[in-house]
Amino acid sequence: MLLESFLERSAARVPDRVALVCGERRVTYADLERRANALANALIAEGVARGDRVLVQLGSREEAAIAIFGALKAGAVFSVVHPTTKPGQVRHLLRDCEARALVCGADQPLDATTAGATALRLVITVGDVAKPLDALGLRVLRFSDLVTGSFTAPKKRCIDIDLAALVYTSGSTGLPKGVMLTHLNMVAAATSITTYLENTEDDVVFSCLPLSFDYGLYQLLMVCRMGARLVLEPSFAYPHAMLQRIVREGVTGLPIVPTMSAILLQRDLSAYDLSKLRYVTNTAAALPVDHIARLRRALPGVRIYSMYGLTECKRVAYLPPEEIDRRPGSVGKAMPNVEAYVVDESGARLGPGEIGELVVRGSNVMKGYWGMPAETDAVLRPGPLPGERVLHTGDLFRTDDDGYLTFVGRRDEMIKSRGEKVSPREVETAIHALAGVAQVTVIGVPDPVLGEAIAAFVVAREGAEVTAAGVRAHCAKSLEEFKVPGRVTLLDALPLRPSGKVDRRALIERSEACDPRAGVRDARAPGGG
Repeated sequence: MLLESFLERSAARVPDRVALVCGERRVTYADLERRANALANALIAEGVARGDRVLVQLGSREEAAIAIFGALKAGAVFSVVHPTTKPGQVRHLLRDCEARALVCGADQPLDATTAGATALRLVITVGDVAKPLDALGLRVLRFSDLVTGSFTAPKKRCIDIDLAALVYTSGSTGLPKGVMLTHLNMVAAATSITTYLENTEDDVVFSCLPLSFDYGLYQLLMVCRMGARLVLEPSFAYPHAMLQRIVREGVTGLPIVPTMSAILLQRDLSAYDLSKLRYVTNTAAALPVDHIARLRRALPGVRIYSMYGLTECKRVAYLPPEEIDRRPGSVGKAMPNVEAYVVDESGARLGPGEIGELVVRGSNVMKGYWGMPAETDAVLRPGPLPGERVLHTGDLFRTDDDGYLTFVGRRDEMIKSRGEKVSPREVETAIHALAGVAQVTVIGVPDPVLGEAIAAFVVAREGAEVTAAGVRAHCAKSLEEFKVPGRVTLLDALPLRPSGKVDRRALIERSEACDPRAGVRDARAPGGG
């Protein structure tokens, strides 16, 4: 099956059902299908060939969904870029994947964005560009002119082992890598996830996650697979308005990240009629155990799915909701049609309680990194069966006696202090148990004596009194002495990347600007992001 078949089958089965809600706009499956076909035909007419890359730089709007499916129907490979990405970074991505076409807002500074993108031939703008662009040597067309042409679906040009998407990693530790995902990879992942979430065509999913973030992208793909409805929002900046919209739309599914749960838990959720909400999912980073307990109290009838995944395979594991009270720190077991196990440095499988690297087998595992064979070989290594390659995630896990997985930390984020290895996750869990703490991130910062000093960045709940000294004293009661943060900084907010994940690089830069041995810091600093 090809990925665009999700839309095509739903449009044939439930053409008049609303597929997308974008602000006041309500888009049916028939309309989405017609306009995606028209765009695909236009792309083909403009010379976009099978396997060509199409970069989509639009926000959470219907044009982005049309562009994604239009590119797929044209046999191209789509890649979604966050609308706030700087021109220099977009230019790098255009060059890296040798994109043939760019779909973007009319306000995009194309002279800066497209410089040196030698493969680029076509720019499609949503809206009218402010100035002539003839000097760029590019064909510039309006999106609105291209989606009113032939509504007939073009002839299929791909098979399921062909690339469907390049999903670029966030690049928190360097230049982003293009994760190559085939139609088979993405269909397999979406099918598995909708299976364990028990999604149906009656679901209404609310997503304020950017489509450039695979967690947000898959909300669109999975909804289209089921013939359900997706409510797209640009952000979660106004939680009261968002909760009102969730109530109005009768939302049944709510995907979140930990920063969103922290915001939600500062509101009285009983003031909103959330009776139709069936499930909440979390990934990107583990939900703090304290957040899980408080969400369970605030939403007693809602199924909460703690999950784990990474861009290279979309999703790995989920914790069945009936296990969440008994194993709140676990991310569960491998999802359907996936195998996950823990190995030591020699590749030998480890038993319960032993910490090692998580390895993933499944048809959801990526093809590799675009143009990076050495980096690909470092993570896709020979598996237990002849001729196969499996994904070495770089993440450290342990299993319990029943085989449930618990995330320990990223191998490259483990803190080495005083000759001891410290898991940031363990320290964060301890700090979250302190009354009044809303969010916390722990990192290691260079120290000439310790190797790395443990630095904690803490955001207090609204109206709560939290001090840096109090955080350290609390940690000293539950952690070994070498795990107690040597430095605690109170922030008004954690800096975030567009995906909603904490921007650890920004925190590292903040720490490097100061003496990491400065110790306790009670001064509240603005968070940024």
